[in-house]
Amino acid sequence: MRNIAIITARGGSKRIPRKNIRDFMGKPMLSYAIKAAKESAIFDEIMVSTDDFEIAEIARKFGATVPFMRSEKNSDDFSTTYDVLEEVLWEYKSRGSVFEYLACIYPCVPFLTGKILNGAFTIFKDKKVDALVPVVRYSFPIQRAFRVNNDGLLEYREPQNILKRSQDLEPMFHDVGMFYFAKVSSLLGNKALVSGDVAYFEMHESQIQDIDTESDWKMMELKYRILNEI
Repeated sequence: MRNIAIITARGGSKRIPRKNIRDFMGKPMLSYAIKAAKESAIFDEIMVSTDDFEIAEIARKFGATVPFMRSEKNSDDFSTTYDVLEEVLWEYKSRGSVFEYLACIYPCVPFLTGKILNGAFTIFKDKKVDALVPVVRYSFPIQRAFRVNNDGLLEYREPQNILKRSQDLEPMFHDVGMFYFAKVSSLLGNKALVSGDVAYFEMHESQIQDIDTESDWKMMELKYRILNEI
């Protein structure tokens, strides 16, 4: 069994320029993803898929491989994560390397650790599924969500749930967008990163932070200091 971690880190970033390698708490953001993958001791290969030579240099400095650069066709705003992974897998196959499992790891994940990856991978293998997605619970029951009707007024989306106790409502989750595990044969066969039977790994909301604005970046720094007692 051979496993590969593919860290997807292209050079273009519209909302926060160069965020994949911007300094975060003294190190390039990308380095945290590489460190987590290395500390998990799961992978035979840890590679960064990028179209950017500066990113490639930093990736190698922190212990990942960049055996080839991402193609131009998979480096624009319209390329999907699946497109990038497929390209990597076929390129490795052409060089004689085939993998059974992969982890797709996004580059801006300073809360990700080897322990988290190990825990998720254990569930993934034990469940014998096609993919695994890390999730976090919605902090408020979405069954009580409002929507705006045609008159511009608020109404409950599910009025039958208004008077139910929170603990009686089914918990709901959303994708945290940090990493995914997939069986390579399922991914290529279904042409999708997440397909077939999908397991989950639940994370705490303190470990989750989108980074789309400078305020998001500052919030991530604050969370990082709290979690690491800095």
